[in-house]
Amino acid sequence: MILFLLLIFLPIGLSAGRYFMFGDGRGNWQTADRSSAGLLPPASDNPEALIRVFAARTVRWRGIFAVHTWIVVKEKGASSYNRYDYTAWGDPIRSNGFAPDGRWFGAMPEAIVAVDGALAEDLIPKIRHVVETYKFRAYGDYSAWPGPNSNTFVQATLDAVPELRAVLPPTAVGKDYPYSGRWAGITPSGTGLYASLSGYLGMTVGWIEGIELNFLGAVLGVDIRRPALKLPGIGRLGLAAGL
Repeated sequence: MILFLLLIFLPIGLSAGRYFMFGDGRGNWQTADRSSAGLLPPASDNPEALIRVFAARTVRWRGIFAVHTWIVVKEKGASSYNRYDYTAWGDPIRSNGFAPDGRWFGAMPEAIVAVDGALAEDLIPKIRHVVETYKFRAYGDYSAWPGPNSNTFVQATLDAVPELRAVLPPTAVGKDYPYSGRWAGITPSGTGLYASLSGYLGMTVGWIEGIELNFLGAVLGVDIRRPALKLPGIGRLGLAAGL
């Protein structure tokens, strides 16, 4: 138990120390840069269908613990991207409120899911269906912790599209909130099992998902398929999850 708590709180302490000693370099979050990070070409230059899931550190001290994730899609031949976020302000599901690959209030995003071509074309309707039918879409439904939050929204989408074989990073606090309402079952990839107590406590074991322990939203785990440690506050250390 002592070792487990150490593995949970030490990485968070290191992340907090880095934040309080060096800051996050963003300045005032209200005026922070939200322009394109240059991770996507102009939509008109790419005729193929495209799916991306981006993650970037959240605003101010919350960035010690968590990232914000969002979804970007583009149909074949379309001249523009469509970005979907789930936020605590304005319309809960925000469509094209920011640049598709925009910095999240100054934080540089990274792509954690990237699918192009025919497969993306086939899967985009499934993604749009989740966006259109997401059940926590009323004002007041959003809850930063333990969820449902932005990461719950993205995880619900990934759950509905197992063909993506995608896993959100351990810093995506809220991804383990039981959107389906089920406390236990087979993982979305069909390669393992999960159990979750309302997002506060949980465990996932699967070939795609790896081994993850959720303690009050902090995720500790290991990826065997693509060897890496998953640490709360810090993220993934090892091979990239694979795009």
